[in-house]
Amino acid sequence: MSLRITTLAERPEFAPALWEMDNSWRVFMLNDPIADLFYPVAATDYAEYVLVADDDAEPGRMVARACMIPFATRGAELPDDGWDGVIRQGWLAVKRDRPLDAVSALEITVRSDLLGSGLSPLMLAAMRDQAARLGFRELVAPVRPNQKHLEPHTPMTEYAFRSRDDGLPHDAWLRVHVRAGAKIVKVAPRSMVIPGTLAEWREWTGLPFDRPGPVEVPGALNPVHCDVAHDHAVYVEPNVWVSHPLS
Repeated sequence: MSLRITTLAERPEFAPALWEMDNSWRVFMLNDPIADLFYPVAATDYAEYVLVADDDAEPGRMVARACMIPFATRGAELPDDGWDGVIRQGWLAVKRDRPLDAVSALEITVRSDLLGSGLSPLMLAAMRDQAARLGFRELVAPVRPNQKHLEPHTPMTEYAFRSRDDGLPHDAWLRVHVRAGAKIVKVAPRSMVIPGTLAEWREWTGLPFDRPGPVEVPGALNPVHCDVAHDHAVYVEPNVWVSHPLS
C-alpha cells in the first residue's frame, strides 16, 4: 500500500464522506453529547487538525482518518474529563478568544477491512508531524486502550500501568504510543460520559437494560450503570492520558 496522508484542508473533497467510512466504533460510542462541539464543524473549523489517508490502489477512497483539537490549558494539568474535557476547552477557548496553547488527539479510525494492517501507527506519526508543523511542542492524547474492554471490571488505574516483561505496556494501543515516544501521564477517570434513556441504550446495544445496577456492554471499558426506576443508564469511560514530546 502506497499511503498518502494529508490534512483535510489540503483535500477538502474528503469532507462530505469524512464520517461515512466503514469503521468498528460501537453505536453507543457515537452518542457522547460533547462530540457535537467538534464533529459537525471539524471540516470547517478544524480542517488543519484532521488528517485523511488514501492509497494508490483506491485513490480518493479514504482508508483512515485522524482528528486533533487545539485547546487552552491556562497552566492547568491535563483534565480528569479527558476526551470530553479537551473538546469542551477547545470550544470555549474559541468562543472566549483565549490562546490555544495545547493540542490533543481525539481519534484515529481505520477502515474496517484494514484493521490490523499497520495503519494506526502511521496515522499517529502523521499526527505528531502535523502538530509540530502547527507550532506545538507536545501532542497529548486521552487514549482508549483497545484491550481494556476484555476486562471491564478491572480499574483503569491498575490496567493502564500494567507492563510486559520488556517494560512496554500490556495494552497494544498504549504500546503503539509508547513506542512512538509517548509517556503515560495519568488516568482520565471520566473521559467520556454517555447518558441515555433505557430505550436508547436498548437501541444502541440490543441489550434488555431491565435490571438495575452494572451492565456489561460489548466494547465498553467499564460496566454501564442502569437505573430502571428513573429510566436512564450512564456510561462513564476512563481513558489514559499520554504525552508525546515533539522536536
